[in-house]
Amino acid sequence: MKSVTVNFHAEDSVETMNVKIMDEEDFHKVTENGTRHLFELDTNIGFFVFFDGEDAEGNLHYLCLLYEEENEDPTYCFSFDLQDFYEFLALYLNDLEFQEEEAVDDEEEEYGPIHHLAHLLHHIVDDARQLEM
Repeated sequence: MKSVTVNFHAEDSVETMNVKIMDEEDFHKVTENGTRHLFELDTNIGFFVFFDGEDAEGNLHYLCLLYEEENEDPTYCFSFDLQDFYEFLALYLNDLEFQEEEAVDDEEEEYGPIHHLAHLLHHIVDDARQLEM
């Protein structure tokens, strides 16, 4: 398992995040007792699936798979601390409310919580790619 420290822009209003990058063996260990699918996000950098998993000792792990293009296998499996995962979930849920409240203009879509989530994920993927170089 590799780790990367992700630094965001000051205007992102998110503190530095420690993200674990798991290989297939790590993934199977942390999901040994099952998983629970929470939400998905399709972005211009890939398709993200957010879920939690339980290991053999009953510990929960907060995970995200990234699928790129038409690949059946994920490019990355990220593991997050609960507080960071909660931030992603809150942005996702806030966007549902944001979309209900805002009349979507055909000309230009307003930058909302889901765009911010995609922006944060872009930072994470970029830093993961840098780690591989």
